Amino acid sequence: QVQLVESGGGLVQPGGSLTLSCKASGSNFLVYEMGWHRQAPGKQRELVAVISRNGSTNYRDSLKGRFAISRDLAADTVYLRMNSLKPEDTAVYYCHADLIVGGRLGDIWGQGTQVTVSS
Repeated sequence: QVQLVESGGGLVQPGGSLTLSCKASGSNFLVYEMGWHRQAPGKQRELVAVISRNGSTNYRDSLKGRFAISRDLAADTVYLRMNSLKPEDTAVYYCHADLIVGGRLGDIWGQGTQVTVSS
């Protein structure tokens, strides 16, 4: 069984920065694309950013320039650096991965980490 474990969320003032981490752990798996989504109260979950194994990235247009996704392939870990945070960035941030486990293609989600931007 493979799981994603997120960390790095918390409370930050407007204009501040946070870095989220998400590590895939388990056995007999290969992760392809990894990414971050977020869900604010009363809103639908939305894509934040994704990164492929070759390092190509895709961002939500409104977040380009403030957020940066990166990845450590050897550690099966993805990061999300968030700068110039705004109150509207407040949400639960979820890690997601497309992967092969035991020869089968699938996808998994992390449990989510809360990010609160407030003074």
